[in-house]
Amino acid sequence: MFKKILGTGATKAVNVLTQMASLIMGTKCLGAAEWGKAFIAQTDITFLLIGIELIAGSGLVYFTPRKKLSTLLTLSYGWIGFVMLIYLMLFKVFSFFPPFYHNIVPEGYAWLVLLMTFVYSLHEFNLNHFLGKERVATYNWLFLTQILTQVSMMAVFIFALNLRTAKALLYSQLCGYSLATLVGWVLLFPNMKREGHDPFGSSLKEMLHYGAFLQLSTLVSTLNKRLSLYLLKTHCDERSIGVFATGTQVTEGVNIIGQSIGLVEFSTLSNNENQQRASQLTLRFMKLSVLLTFTTLLAICLLPTSFFEWLFSDEFSGIRPVILLIAPGVVFFSAHTILANYFSGTGQPKYNLYASLLGLSVTLVSAFILIPWLGIRGAAITTTLTYTSLFIYQWIVFHKHTGCKITQLIPNRQDWEWVKEEIHSVFKRS
Repeated sequence: MFKKILGTGATKAVNVLTQMASLIMGTKCLGAAEWGKAFIAQTDITFLLIGIELIAGSGLVYFTPRKKLSTLLTLSYGWIGFVMLIYLMLFKVFSFFPPFYHNIVPEGYAWLVLLMTFVYSLHEFNLNHFLGKERVATYNWLFLTQILTQVSMMAVFIFALNLRTAKALLYSQLCGYSLATLVGWVLLFPNMKREGHDPFGSSLKEMLHYGAFLQLSTLVSTLNKRLSLYLLKTHCDERSIGVFATGTQVTEGVNIIGQSIGLVEFSTLSNNENQQRASQLTLRFMKLSVLLTFTTLLAICLLPTSFFEWLFSDEFSGIRPVILLIAPGVVFFSAHTILANYFSGTGQPKYNLYASLLGLSVTLVSAFILIPWLGIRGAAITTTLTYTSLFIYQWIVFHKHTGCKITQLIPNRQDWEWVKEEIHSVFKRS
């Protein structure tokens, strides 16, 4: 199990390094305003993906061990095509209201946003299928293909083609998604055998029921994360958005720890029926995730302002307060990530939705009060308050279902023995 975590963690670490390279290139060569515009376009894509992921999203990890590939492929691709047609019509309608339209989608970026949403949906199907099959190594290689292509092409667009707008980042991401999708198809289609289909009607109903809770949770969670961004656009300029977005990326980049552990947890629990083992693994994963996240964030918070100015340019001099204010929330978010994967992996995604709804209420109250008053610092405080509320609710539910006590979050001798055994097994196998 640790081998999967380490492999996924190494992949995510490469992702952080490439994202950091993209961040440095973007902030230095594009400037805060264009970087803010790119971040808004990425947020738009994130929202559009939620509708597609109702059927063709992370719920596939849960259904892959339970359904035939031909069934999942047919339903998912059909749903992707259907939802994209709806998005095309919506964008056409919104185009008749330019002030509203361009406040949400940057002017001149609509078709690019739609195309990136479509291609990423195909790429994500491949990723979720291999994760559901517990082929974590294949998942990691596809992910690496995407991110390494992205950072390479961004350098080409900026330095070779002298493209100094937000499109440099978005075009490079599109290249990464496209190549990774093609590689994924090469690995996926040979696995399709003449195995027939599961009943489409019942399968669609199951996937919609499971996906509804999962994606409503994702929608609300995305609102929790990005509502502050849209409010900042109302009360501040694009430069401030760029500073806030960069500070968010630096701190939330540490989430790779919880995400790496959570991915392995989700894959493992989706193939497991033992509830006692599920709760035990969740506790151990949570303690490991929080400890590593806290240690990494502490190192980042100790860096001086001059370092960030040197790294990103003088335009980002206000980034350190954002990092310091978001950091405590990211620690709680790492614990929330593990609990969210527990509920999803055990077929209880409704509790993630309820947590996200609570978090949204916290976001709405905090953001509308703090952002007009404190600007980007208010947005950072809002993020921390939201992440903290997510964890508190999910822990209460987890405690109620499993009987686990808060004192069990303190690392004990058995935890260290487990870690030592897992590390020993990694070196023994290698």
